[in-house]
Amino acid sequence: MIFRVFFACLLLLPFGARAADTITVFAAASLTNAMQDIATLWMAGGHPKVVFSFESSGTLAQQIAHGAPANVFVSADEKWMDDLAKRHALLAASRSDLVGNSLVVVEPKQGLKPVKLGAGSNLLAVLGPDGRLAVGDPAHVPAGIYARQALQKMGLWEVASARLAPADSVRAALRLVELGEAPAGIVYGTDVKVTPSLGIAGIFPPDTHDPIRYPVAVLKAHNTAAARDFVAFLHTQPAQDVFLHWGFTAP
Repeated sequence: MIFRVFFACLLLLPFGARAADTITVFAAASLTNAMQDIATLWMAGGHPKVVFSFESSGTLAQQIAHGAPANVFVSADEKWMDDLAKRHALLAASRSDLVGNSLVVVEPKQGLKPVKLGAGSNLLAVLGPDGRLAVGDPAHVPAGIYARQALQKMGLWEVASARLAPADSVRAALRLVELGEAPAGIVYGTDVKVTPSLGIAGIFPPDTHDPIRYPVAVLKAHNTAAARDFVAFLHTQPAQDVFLHWGFTAP
């Protein structure tokens, strides 16, 4: 793996977590590949085992609010992290913005039809007469919330809302397009990298939606030294290089 060169450096990092600890990380589904690679780097340095739960940020935040024993939460938007902050569930000093992302229209590479995203958009035309637009559920999935904001900004929401195929997470929306159940979808730019058969048909201008930031924090009820060390590790250069590899940007 291209990050193997960093393994020796990890052994020198001043993290004090005990190897016997296990860290449970609840993370947005779009972070799956990057976080798994980062955990491999972390554990290769002799640090505690990391166990993940990847889901929609809204689903994870609600599970945490109801007592799920997570040590660390990484959200795909500020809203769900703010919700937990209001519940006094976070170790406030540990919260920080980790990475950023872009919002795109995804289609099968074979027969890909470029989409204009702005005035005079042809987004609905590429769906055909009966096709639906795959999105994360705008009621609670951050990617779906960003999608709704963008469609509203472009004046398409009233029509597009009746053509949606809402999914439980952004990766589930991606899967609908991959399986041919929807001709197009709105996902993160990073999601396209994990599905070679799909391509980007258009990128939403940043001013059509709120900035896409991924905040991270340790959870107060399960605050451990290992959890704090892992969050610190996410900001180190080796970890940030992994995020860059998977297409994430600076927050």
